[in-house]
Amino acid sequence: MAATAFSSGTLPAQELRPSLADSFRLGSGGGALCQAQSRATDPAVQGMFDRAWTLVCRDAAQPVGQLYALRDGGGGLEARLAAARRQDLSCGAPANVQVADVGAVTSRQCQLTAARLGYVIHQYHAGKVTYVAQGLASYDSALQLALRTIVADKPVDGQIAIAISGTDDPAAFARLQAGTLDPETSLAEGYRRNNSGNYAEAAEFFDSLQEQFDESDAAKLSPAEREARQHEYLVNRALQLSNLSEFGQADALFAQAGKIATRDRVQLRLRRNFQAMHKLNQREYGEAAAILDRSVLPTGVNRLASSDTIELSPQLAAEINSSATGATALGVSQDTRLTPNERAAIIDAQASQLRGTLLRLKGQPREARAMLEKALSDAMVIRSGRVTSITRLRAQLLAEMALTHEAEGNAGAAENMLREALKLLSTQYPETAAMNGARARLAAFLVRRQRKDEALALYREIVGSTAANRASVTGLANQLQPYFELLAADIPAHPESSGSLFLASQLLVRPGAADTMEVLSRELQAGDGEAARLFRQSVSLSRDIERRRIELAQLIQTGQQDASAAPLIEAARNEIEDLGRQQVETQAALAAYPQYRAVSREAVTLDELRSALKPGEAYLKMVRAGNALFAVYADGAGATGYRLPISSTELERKVNALRETISTVVGGVQTTYPFDVELARSIYLDLFGPVGERLEAVTHLIFEPDGAMLRLPANLLVTEQAGVDAYLQRLEDPNADEFDFRGIKWLGRGRAISTALSVRGFRDARLASSSRGTRSYLGLGQNAPVAKVTTAALTRSAAGAPDEQCQWPLDEWNRPIAATELRQAASILGPSGTEIVTGTAFTDSAIMARSDLRDYRVLHFATHGLVTPPRSGCPARPALLTSFGTGNSDGLLNFAEIFDLKLDADLVILSACDTAGQASKEATRAAGLGTGGGTALDGLVRAFIGAGGRAIIASHWPAPDDYNATERLIGGLFGQGTADSIGTALQKAQVPLMDSAETSHPFYWSGFAIVGDGARPLLSR
Repeated sequence: MAATAFSSGTLPAQELRPSLADSFRLGSGGGALCQAQSRATDPAVQGMFDRAWTLVCRDAAQPVGQLYALRDGGGGLEARLAAARRQDLSCGAPANVQVADVGAVTSRQCQLTAARLGYVIHQYHAGKVTYVAQGLASYDSALQLALRTIVADKPVDGQIAIAISGTDDPAAFARLQAGTLDPETSLAEGYRRNNSGNYAEAAEFFDSLQEQFDESDAAKLSPAEREARQHEYLVNRALQLSNLSEFGQADALFAQAGKIATRDRVQLRLRRNFQAMHKLNQREYGEAAAILDRSVLPTGVNRLASSDTIELSPQLAAEINSSATGATALGVSQDTRLTPNERAAIIDAQASQLRGTLLRLKGQPREARAMLEKALSDAMVIRSGRVTSITRLRAQLLAEMALTHEAEGNAGAAENMLREALKLLSTQYPETAAMNGARARLAAFLVRRQRKDEALALYREIVGSTAANRASVTGLANQLQPYFELLAADIPAHPESSGSLFLASQLLVRPGAADTMEVLSRELQAGDGEAARLFRQSVSLSRDIERRRIELAQLIQTGQQDASAAPLIEAARNEIEDLGRQQVETQAALAAYPQYRAVSREAVTLDELRSALKPGEAYLKMVRAGNALFAVYADGAGATGYRLPISSTELERKVNALRETISTVVGGVQTTYPFDVELARSIYLDLFGPVGERLEAVTHLIFEPDGAMLRLPANLLVTEQAGVDAYLQRLEDPNADEFDFRGIKWLGRGRAISTALSVRGFRDARLASSSRGTRSYLGLGQNAPVAKVTTAALTRSAAGAPDEQCQWPLDEWNRPIAATELRQAASILGPSGTEIVTGTAFTDSAIMARSDLRDYRVLHFATHGLVTPPRSGCPARPALLTSFGTGNSDGLLNFAEIFDLKLDADLVILSACDTAGQASKEATRAAGLGTGGGTALDGLVRAFIGAGGRAIIASHWPAPDDYNATERLIGGLFGQGTADSIGTALQKAQVPLMDSAETSHPFYWSGFAIVGDGARPLLSR
């Protein structure tokens, strides 16, 4: 029954007063503002005058309790309340407690059986009404305040104090969240994020749904329902991975979904459309068309009758879209109130849109427009166009039709349609990635029409909106390329445009990095500490702001015809402003925690960066937009920006060729060839040519790479032509040693070089205090081999996937890295305050169980890093290989587990992390790197930063054993003493290797990269 039924005022005051709002807020004491939300469809609600609310708090990812005002006479009160809980309890005897403003209340202290969490039930009887507040015991102050509120039937002042240590099991709260998550709501949340353009977030939701389905949902459904549910989760997860360019994994999931023998007409249509989108993402247009031509079960209807308007909330809107080539993000709506035939008809309209897109891409604009118009007509006929959740589909159809008009020279019609699409999205999805995508399409059109100023205004709106929301524009890189082009061209005449280019460049988060950050965000959100509480509060505030913006946009639309809406518009704006202030305060508090800093997307201004630089330092940030590459350079003298004279594709080719002369696997054997100094010189000029003279005075370069440079250390680039010429001339002697590179002027010879994952990450590392650890060094490595008789069941993938195809073979554990370099480092630092852990003591479970990790200022891992997936189609979740242990040990310390470690380290060294010469694309993206392959270390590095590491030294390729190069490098690093910075110490350790003929090849000295702030002291005192 609708909540408005309770506003009739027909009940006597002592029974149930009607004045309390359907949703009401509780106090904000302790930083945990809570809200009660009306819940009409609740098992405990049986009568017309019964009321129910769900209690949600901003620091909790799920509802923390329920409130009831139940009129006597319904019968079976205890059974009704138990059904509403959906959790088994064990309770003590009832007792009377005094609650302010209420008096004696009957209370029971209980425990949730499965989650082992404290639970409390309060009951109070007045007149003919029984009031109940039940929920997590750690939120008892909120429950009691809510009880006082519904009894008084008006807002009641009070403080909320949340006890975050309400359980002896740190994972219990996370298990509770997963166990109580409503699959339908979670499915719609995943769709909503997809519809808003947040593909990485959507992927995490569908991944979570798959896990929950495997654990609990299957037993509750009929065989046909199980097939449909499993199929829907799989194809959605596959599409999200395709949107993130994880094509191999997407193929594997689509194949898995194809084995499900579902005959559900909706699911068959979803699979058809999603596979077509997957092919569009890969520009395989012929295959996409063939998929769309497949026959599916008919819907059994031709046209659907109109009925009442369906107004879907953002939480329940179920729209699916893709980031297909040409900005063809497509949507489909589902809701339980839509019949299967209606839903199938909408999906068929989407298929027509895909066909229209293919026709446009083939150069047939007129035919494409006819198909698109048909798709729009078919979608709008359903419920007379009153299904508001197809807004995204309508907007995308308009954008596609605009492109067909533009292709035919009808610029006026094209612009009108682009503006209409933007207006639609501004009402339903204000200030989201979807709306910014519509802005970008319109801006690009204006650029093509030579209307530069109008285009720039729109681009600035995109950047301002995204930066204010601390979001990213993942998936919009192609659409933002014209903006970068305009800024780069403008910088010579207007240097201040460098700041705009710098800010915009931070918003283009690589798809793989976005995916990694979502995985780690999920890990943080499920935690039980203060950082997790604040993060959940921040997430909830973000969602509140998003909802209020939607309400405001709709009020503004109403206000254009109705002046009486003005007070409501003003109130909504004030509320958004208030929520924004709370969000700023929350995120300011979060900034103190390294886990949040590892996943934060907050941008830094160019002035803020320059103020953080020290004398002699420079920062160069690369960014890829479309197939173009740009750079922003800042030092003490000022800043500039420019477009690189090389495309992303060409840089990829050059880096591939150069990497093959450094470290490659031929016939299973690690091989090194003579280093291509001419190519290294060419790449230097491509990247640093415009600022080469300024680099001469730089003693510490902070380099933030993108594209192919993510897997090539900058220190091996060649800064002068003279050394190259001398080397080539020397090779004219047939007896010359082509592996002798002495005399080459490397970029890393005269300066320390740090690598930055992001501007914000570098700035935070620079501002972080030194370690307070009391011990100097902890070395871990040389895992214990496993016997051949060990069963494969002992191993699993780093992601925990049960699929045997994605398990690592036991041979990976049977080639441990010797602990020589660990003992060498410990001997240099001295026996006091150092420890080495190897063999059977070096297990993942033992590391996670240690409570003293924060006591060490330096942690050194000498072990293999499993950064590539075991085989194509498997997920890649980077991990460090350890010995097998007992309990939950699996011989892998994966990056989510690393993220949860409690470190206070100035330096973490990962000295043998690359197990392949070139990581696969899947591994690259899962580890947080961009397209084009890479070292796949970003996942591990970001996880260690989140765990509390200030700087990380990680390898770009397998650490060399020849000539004791790695031992000499590590020994030189610590042999410099504690006076030098990390960057200077590493650079000084590299120079003797550069100057020795046998180790002058970059393979021996340049593979280690410092991620973070290389200017920090090597060992703080």
